[in-house]
Amino acid sequence: MAPQSRAQNLLLGVCGAFAVLSLVLVPLTLPLGWDETVYASRFSPYAPATPFSAPRTRGVPLLIAPVAAWSDSVVLLRMWLTLLATTALYLGFRPWVRLLRRTSAAAVAAALYGGLWFVLFYASAAMPNHYTAMGAVGAVGLFLRSRQSPVTCAGVVGGLALATLMRPNDGVALGVPLLAAALLVPTWRSRSRVLAVLGGLGAGALPWIVEAYARFGGVRARLTAASEVQGDLRPLLSLVHHLTVMDGPLLCRPCDGDTVRPLSAEWWLVLPLLVSAGLWSVRAGNRDTRREHQGGLPRPGTTPLRACLLATVAALSVALPYLALVPYAAPRFLAPTHALLTPAAALGVLALVDVTRASHRPRIGLTALGLALAGHLAVQLPLAHTNAGIQAGARGDWALVAEVLHEHGVGGGPHTDRSPRSGTHPPCVLRGNTSVIPVAYVAGCFPGRAGDAPRRPTALVLREAEPPPWARSWPRHRVPDTYAPGWVVHVRP
Repeated sequence: MAPQSRAQNLLLGVCGAFAVLSLVLVPLTLPLGWDETVYASRFSPYAPATPFSAPRTRGVPLLIAPVAAWSDSVVLLRMWLTLLATTALYLGFRPWVRLLRRTSAAAVAAALYGGLWFVLFYASAAMPNHYTAMGAVGAVGLFLRSRQSPVTCAGVVGGLALATLMRPNDGVALGVPLLAAALLVPTWRSRSRVLAVLGGLGAGALPWIVEAYARFGGVRARLTAASEVQGDLRPLLSLVHHLTVMDGPLLCRPCDGDTVRPLSAEWWLVLPLLVSAGLWSVRAGNRDTRREHQGGLPRPGTTPLRACLLATVAALSVALPYLALVPYAAPRFLAPTHALLTPAAALGVLALVDVTRASHRPRIGLTALGLALAGHLAVQLPLAHTNAGIQAGARGDWALVAEVLHEHGVGGGPHTDRSPRSGTHPPCVLRGNTSVIPVAYVAGCFPGRAGDAPRRPTALVLREAEPPPWARSWPRHRVPDTYAPGWVVHVRP
C-alpha cells in the first residue's frame, strides 16, 4: 500500500475510534445544555425562541438546521452532530498528511486532539468550538501547501470561513498570523494566499456584521454589548483558570473557588514537552535537508519545521485573547489552540518512539511510552464520562422543574408553538435566579429578565433563594428529587 493511502486509512481509523468513544462516553439521550437550547430554539419544533445575545453567532444554528428544522428529537440531533464532528476531524487533519512527511503523523495528531475529554464530550453537542478548531487546523494545513491551486485556495477560504462563522474572534486571531505570513515570509508570499485569507475572514464575518447593524446598531455597539455579556472584557491573566477547568466544570464563572489538580491538568504539562520535542526533531531533519540541497539544487518550500512553527504561532494567537481578556474559562475555549499544536506534538511522540527504538533496551522504553499513553487515556476518558453524568443530572433538574410548572398550569412543553406570531395566546414568562433560559425552554415558555418589571412573570423559578416582595404571596411549590437541591416554583395566582 502506498504511504499516502496508508496515512489516510490511519486517519480514517482514528476518526472512527473518535466517533465510537464519544458515543460510548456521552449518551445520545443527554438533554440539551444551556447554550444548545438557545441554538435549538431558533427552530419551531422546539420552544419559543430564547434571547440571542450579542456574543452568539449563527454558525451553530446552520449546523443543526438539517435536523432541528423538522424534528425535536435530541437523539437524532446528537447522531447528526456526531457525524458532522467526525467528518470535520478527518477534513481538518487531512491536509497534514503530506505536510508532516511521516505516514502516521496526521493520524497521531488527530488522536492527540480527539482523545481530549472535552473534545469527546462536545462531539455530539450543538456547540461551535470543535468546528472552529477543525476549520483552523484545516485552513492552516492548506495554506502551507507549496502549490496554491484554486481547489487549495477554496479550502483555505472554507476553513477560515467556518472558523470565523462559528467564533469571529477566533477567526480574526487565526487570520492575523496567516495574513502576516502571506505578506512577509518569502516562502508563502503570494497573492492567492492573501486573497484566500481575506476571502475566508470576510465570508465568515459577513453574517455577524450584517446582524450587528440590523440588531445592535453597528459593529462597535455589538462588540460593546458582547463585552458586557461576557463580564467586561479587560486586560488580565487567566491562565490559572484554564488550568483549573481541565477536569471540569464545563464553564467556571467565576473561577476563584477552584484549584489546579496536576493529575487532571497532565495534558497541559505534557503538551509543551511534546511540541518542543517535535520542533527539535524536525529542526534536525531540516538541517539534513539543507545539506542535501546544497550545490545549487532548489530547497523545499514548506518543510515540516516551518509548517509546525506557523501552526504554533497561530495556536498562540488564538489562545491569547482567552488568556489575556476573558475573565472566566471553559475547556472548549482553547480547542483550536490544542488542535493547532497537535501536529508538532505528534512529531514529538514519533520522535520519542524513534529514540526509544534506537536505544539499547527498546522494549523497556516502548513499554514506558505505552504506560504513559494508557495513563493519559485513563485521565481523559473518565473525565468525559464523569462530566456527561454531571450534566445529565443537572439538566434533568430542568425537566423536573418543568413538570411542576405544567402540573400547576404553566407552560405547554417544547412541542407547543407559543410564538406570538402564531396568533394564539401570549406565552408564559418565567423569571428566577438561575437557569431561567433552559428551564423556560423545557417548559415551553419565554425567559423573562429583571428589566421586564413592572410586568409580572407567569411564574418564578428559584433555587435556594427567597422571592421578591411582590411575589411572596404567590403559591409555593417545591420540586422533589432534584440533582441539585433547593428548587422552588412560585406560580402567579
